[in-house]
Amino acid sequence: MRQSGTTTPSATYGCGVDLPTFENGEPLFWMGGRLAFDLLEISDDPARLDTPGFWAVSSTFEGEWTCARFGSVVDSHLPLAGTSWGRLREPWKSSLSQNSYIAYVEEIQRQIAEGWVYQVCACRELISPLDPSSSLLGLMHEILAHNPAPYASYLRLPELEIASASPELFFHREKDQVTSRPIKGTKGLELHESEFGYKDKAENIMIVDLIRNDLGRICQAGTVTVPRLLIAEDHPGLTHLVSDVSGRLAPEVTWPKISEAILPPGSVSGAPKSSAVKTIEKVELQSRGPYCGALGWIEGSDALLSVAIRIFWSQRDGLLRFGTGAGITWDSNPEQEWEETQLKAERLTAIAGGSIR
Repeated sequence: MRQSGTTTPSATYGCGVDLPTFENGEPLFWMGGRLAFDLLEISDDPARLDTPGFWAVSSTFEGEWTCARFGSVVDSHLPLAGTSWGRLREPWKSSLSQNSYIAYVEEIQRQIAEGWVYQVCACRELISPLDPSSSLLGLMHEILAHNPAPYASYLRLPELEIASASPELFFHREKDQVTSRPIKGTKGLELHESEFGYKDKAENIMIVDLIRNDLGRICQAGTVTVPRLLIAEDHPGLTHLVSDVSGRLAPEVTWPKISEAILPPGSVSGAPKSSAVKTIEKVELQSRGPYCGALGWIEGSDALLSVAIRIFWSQRDGLLRFGTGAGITWDSNPEQEWEETQLKAERLTAIAGGSIR
């Protein structure tokens, strides 16, 4: 079955109230037509998420939280940028060369042969110079215009700015009902869904099983199910293989317990998760930061968190970053996995400017 990923064009929203212009770098958050501003506090303690209020959140792959509580939340389009996005001119630099990435894939396959892991998501980081005074708000508008994504979002805080075109739902909560929607398997749009092969389907099923286990740690016994398995969804420029995993939370589960159970996201770590994370730490040699963590909002017993992939981020250090990766199994072709990382990056980096080849 083939479906289209749902998107929410920002232009369809209007809040009916006077908004600040946000031209001076004021903190704000936008996702799915909800705009939050009037920053009240920032915390790195996920226990704060159990207190009342609207929280915009970004967690790193390594499990560090940035929780920003905002005092005003309205239905709105993404605020206009004070200046349009200035396209990057210099080529992106990769944290791993093609040869180094291929060697990374081959190392994972050796570890699979030894029984250490079954699957690892191998990532690399693309870096480009960026004026520290530049805002990614203009880039976010370009993303919405040219690459609308189901979980597109924008976060601006004093020391962190993220423009996201995430296609992947990490954790949706409505009261005690929770859902995760992992993506494993990526092809160009020109390929038919039947061309997802054994490798893609096996990889997806492995991660579904991992997420069933993660949710089982915080959900009532017997409530974790898989309502959809191996569904092909069309997204801008790509087709993804997607599954759903759902459950009902156990009573008195806190956000620190949820965080411990589900981070890092299974689809961007691997299986078993603990072994995959150790492999990633050993080979990638740098933290992933906000990339491959969680990004979204939490408000009481409701939450919408995306997997922070297809994101641009800046930490006010004169650099713009973008991450890309691929899931590696025993059946992986190292050269084709490199090309998959290129495929995932090309459409968005073309929007930002700068070549990656």
